[in-house]
Amino acid sequence: MSAVVAYLDVAATTRVEPRVADVVLHWMTEDFGNAGSRTHEYGARAKKAVQEARAFLASTVGVRTEEVIFTSGATESNNIALLGMAPYGEKHGRKHIITSAIEHKAVIEPLLHLQEKQGFEVDFLEPGPSGRISTEAVLEKLRPDTLLVSLMHVNNETGVIQPVAELAEKLQKTPTYLHVDAAQGYAKVPEDLKAPIDLTSISGHKIGAPKGIGALVTRRRGWDKVPLEPIIFGGGQERKLRPGTLPVPLIMGLYEAAKVFQDNRSRWERDAKEMRERLLDALGKTRFQINGDADHAVPHILNVTFDGLNAEALIVRIKDQVAVATGSACTSASYTPSHVLTAMGLPEEVATNGLRFSWFPGQVSDFDPAGLAETIAYMQPDAS
Repeated sequence: MSAVVAYLDVAATTRVEPRVADVVLHWMTEDFGNAGSRTHEYGARAKKAVQEARAFLASTVGVRTEEVIFTSGATESNNIALLGMAPYGEKHGRKHIITSAIEHKAVIEPLLHLQEKQGFEVDFLEPGPSGRISTEAVLEKLRPDTLLVSLMHVNNETGVIQPVAELAEKLQKTPTYLHVDAAQGYAKVPEDLKAPIDLTSISGHKIGAPKGIGALVTRRRGWDKVPLEPIIFGGGQERKLRPGTLPVPLIMGLYEAAKVFQDNRSRWERDAKEMRERLLDALGKTRFQINGDADHAVPHILNVTFDGLNAEALIVRIKDQVAVATGSACTSASYTPSHVLTAMGLPEEVATNGLRFSWFPGQVSDFDPAGLAETIAYMQPDAS
């Protein structure tokens, strides 16, 4: 791949930070012990390191150390949270779940499984053109048998921030639990996740950690634990909710990435906003619309549709300038509209051709969006 290609797809994954890579390598090649080994110093050092990592991650979301469960990433965390609540719901006759139609497939598909295979009733709320689900819309659907609300923190296609903190406060007064998929929002909008959210899914590779590591936060209500059951078996690790040998190098990588991000967050936010302004200013010579409420969005994700342009054709044309993503899913025969943009009620032409730009400012500081804008403007048909 040419070195001149600017990487504007961090919503998909990020480059591992150099400091993080060094830490991971250390725990792979030097302190390589199993955190479950209790008979020697190698295991003791690994166990101590994991507890230090767990304590730090707990502090970032305002929970007790033991309320952080390490997983392979947000997809596994989502599955444990959603499928792990099902036995409690069945036992107590609470088989109603509220979610949104703009969730990641890692939430939608487990919920469809519960609906189709276990008789749960799931309400999929649609946000309208803003891309934002209101707290009122959720509360209106609340019933005595509502087990759970699952609402993402930051939408992965539009960057729109959902009101999870406000919703958490409201649901604390009810027996309904709240699960938040925070894959895109963890560390970037930190105060939201300190709200009394019962279950929070975290992904490491969105903040400069390696792929394959994440966490599930299981916040108690007072002294009461969230009534989760394991969905896989085979050991007592992670309070029996996620058995298996702990991947110490990956855990330490997540720990280091979270520290790096926390230390640099103010600068990251400032620079991300500056990059957004530069990009939008350059795109001013094109005809486009922003998809989603820009006033309630993270600064580093921008979803746009360009008038008269096919997003897939555009990606092919600009692939030597930038790496970006379309919101459409490719099937074997055709491109289908983004389920997120469709749920927002946008026309099919808009929903099919949404283009997502997402960036870490320090990694694209040399990128000049003017050339990109010129290419797009040249491709657009005459407005007249």
